[in-house]
Amino acid sequence: MKTVRMTIEVRSPKAKPAGRIDARRVDATSQADIARHKAADNADAMLDAAKFARRVRRRLGFSQAEFAQRIDVSLDTIRNWEQGKRCPTGAAKALLKVLDKAPEAALAALH
Repeated sequence: MKTVRMTIEVRSPKAKPAGRIDARRVDATSQADIARHKAADNADAMLDAAKFARRVRRRLGFSQAEFAQRIDVSLDTIRNWEQGKRCPTGAAKALLKVLDKAPEAALAALH
């Protein structure tokens, strides 16, 4: 990898690098645009959580009903997680991570 050294004159604003943003585009962004992007990002995060919950359950080889019973949550909760209607938070999120990384230990502790 090649290293390039630059000297920037701090007192001269024109000497500063432009950066990676398009300032005109940022300035033209409205509050409605920001809200729309935020909603899209939240929807993507919910889908990621849904995929993760589904993947953990499937790797363990459980049906939704069996999984709900083993981790002591309602079947509706599991369905809501996997359909992206709700996102596991707090202890539920931590439990899913442990079930993903150390399933035998987590299941033994839950039983």
